[in-house]
Amino acid sequence: MKARINGIDLAYSDDGRGLPVVFLHAFPFNRTMWEPQRLALSKRYRVITVDLRGHGESDAPLWRYTLDLFADDVKGLLDHLNIQRAVLVGLSMGGYLLFAFHRKYPERIKGLVFCDTRAEADTPDVVAWRFALAQRVYREGAKAVVADIVPKLLSASAYQTKPDLVQHIAAISMSTPISGIVGDLMAIAERPDSNQDLSRMTCPTLVLVGDGDVLTSPEENRRIAEGIRGATFQIIPSAGHLSNLEQPEAFNAALVSFLETVTIE
Repeated sequence: MKARINGIDLAYSDDGRGLPVVFLHAFPFNRTMWEPQRLALSKRYRVITVDLRGHGESDAPLWRYTLDLFADDVKGLLDHLNIQRAVLVGLSMGGYLLFAFHRKYPERIKGLVFCDTRAEADTPDVVAWRFALAQRVYREGAKAVVADIVPKLLSASAYQTKPDLVQHIAAISMSTPISGIVGDLMAIAERPDSNQDLSRMTCPTLVLVGDGDVLTSPEENRRIAEGIRGATFQIIPSAGHLSNLEQPEAFNAALVSFLETVTIE
């Protein structure tokens, strides 16, 4: 399905009934990365997965992207779907988006699930790496992202034991338009430090991270949970950065356990 939101066509899936749960994908992916969650959770909840602008079946305008703009798009989609409040689930870049959304629209949030992400802003070295990657993508296409990012997304053992999964995440990355990839890199590099926001988060919150995540470490995720009063922290065993894809059963079990504590209005 598609909706006209903030001047672009935004693609999304809307399955099931009950408590609305909105899934926000990582860089450089799209809503299909949440298929194991959509299929399992839509039996009990209303599951919405979104292609952020520049990704999947959504429009990919060649223009400046920001996390605040992504947040406006998500808020516009909630308005389109007549959803007043939802649980938002974000992994990696999707987690950065949760911070931006909370700063702008806290009244629309019923719960937050941060997955394999961090509250800290990029260091100058990381900003320089993102800039260099953007230049390579502009010259070489999405294959530059695949070469740089894909080897870091799963646990070390997965690259030997789960070749189909490795191929799957590479294929999603290759499908992302150059404008979306470069836009993401700019948006992520310009994001502010969000540690000061943690104490202002009062909704039910879960933080999940793979024990083998080399991009956003378990310790970085633990700090998010420790900064939010009442937040739950859980490590997913035998998983890297894409913990929802590498260990979907454990990820789903942790998510459902949390969602069962969130009441429907």
